[in-house]
Parts: sequence; structure tokens; C-alpha cells
Amino acid sequence: MFIWRLTFLGKRELNPQTSPLFSGPTINAKRINRSHTQQVSLLQEKNGWYKVRLSDHQVAWTPAWLLHSQRKLAANNHIAGATVVIDAGHGGADAGAMANGSGHGKKNEEKTYTLLIANQLQKALVQQGARVIMTRDQDRFVSLESRVNLSNQRHADAFISLHLNSSPNENEGSGLTTYYYHRGPSKQLAKAVSKKFSALPAKNLGIEFGDFEVLRDNQQPAILCETGYINSDKDFKLIKKSASQKKVAQAISQGLNSFLADK
Repeated sequence: MFIWRLTFLGKRELNPQTSPLFSGPTINAKRINRSHTQQVSLLQEKNGWYKVRLSDHQVAWTPAWLLHSQRKLAANNHIAGATVVIDAGHGGADAGAMANGSGHGKKNEEKTYTLLIANQLQKALVQQGARVIMTRDQDRFVSLESRVNLSNQRHADAFISLHLNSSPNENEGSGLTTYYYHRGPSKQLAKAVSKKFSALPAKNLGIEFGDFEVLRDNQQPAILCETGYINSDKDFKLIKKSASQKKVAQAISQGLNSFLADK
């Protein structure tokens, strides 16, 4: 008779206040509440999660990337343990939309600002315990198909694509729009993020259905955020400020946290 045994990977000290515990290797599993630091046995690794045996012999799962974290998690933190794919729109030869009357130049191209906002969002989510995967972390071209494949292959808890809008005529459009394709979790995520956009200085245009490949072919909760109009002088003044980029990132982070809290 075949007897299956767990592989013993060693012992570690685990603090539940910095490394949350779940009944399975996903944040959708039941949360296991423990209050004190304890020695645990590492039994198995799966998709970046450790299966552990607690001091009371109960088995649980914890995100491997948080096992040695020193940052205590807030009681209302629902992001810790999540896998989030951040997609900075455009890149490389694909510059995206352009600011008014500027000609070509990275300081005036959409691809520059989507990456700056993506970097701010990455920082905000990592600080809250997420595992963040970037579709690009530099100025390079990435196909739409590979962006979607990354989200599907890594079973992302959320896929967030960042873009800047552009109107046919200069200074004709203004504001932020959050797009979704699939109903259900994707639309719920769009609503949660859009609600947080209402606190920003720019006008919140709400959520809309968007037939974009990165949303349409995505099997995970996926949204695309148009975080202002790059060919609006009013919007571009905000877009190019690092403080505004940080506020947009924080709003998305807060919206994601609300979405995950309701799952």
C-alpha cells in the first residue's frame, strides 16, 4: 500500500501578526486566527505558499514571501497574501498617447507615466503584504497576449492595467475611468476601485464596459484604469506630479482591499 508523506522542510518561527494563516494556499481559503509567535514545521511548498504544522498540530498555509516579514499587518488588511499583477500600459516602441503640443519625448508619453504609477502601486501593495508581479518594470515592449498569460498562469487575485486616456481634440476630455469586461468579480473590483477614485482631485467618470484584450482574455478579476487624460492640460498637471501618482496608487490599493474584504 502506498503511503503519502509530507516532505519536512525544516522549522521556522512564525508570527501570525506578520504572516497570516489560511486553510489553503490562497487568500480565498478560510483565515486561521492565531495571536502568538510559534515554532512551525514547514511541510510543503506550493505556488509560493508554505504548508506548515502549528504548535497545536493543526495544519495551515502561509505566504512564503511573508514568513520572515517584520511588518505587522493591520486588522483590516485583506491584501496580505494576495497575488497581484500590475500592468503598466504600453512600453518600448509603443509610446501610447501624447501630451498636448509636445512632440515625442519620454516626459510627454503615456508609457512613462503608466510605469511611474505602476511603481507607486507596487510599493503600496508590497507594504501591505501582497506578492506583486509586474508585466514590465522598464521601458520595453510587452505583447498584450503575454500580459494576459502572466495573469492567468500565476492565478492572480487581481490584474490591474494602468493607462492614460486621450480625446480626439486637445482639452476635450478630463477625468478617470475604470473599465471591466467580465461581470462578477471584475465588475465588483472596478466598482471598488472607482469608489476610491472619487476622493481624488480629478473627476471620477465611474466604471464602463471595455472590450480590451487584457480584460477580455483574462480569467482572473481584471480591470483597466484610465487615470486621466494626457492631452488635457488640466489633467496632465496632475499626471506628471509624483504626489498625484502616489494618490492614484493609494486609491487603487484601497479599492483592492475593499474588494478582497468582500470576497
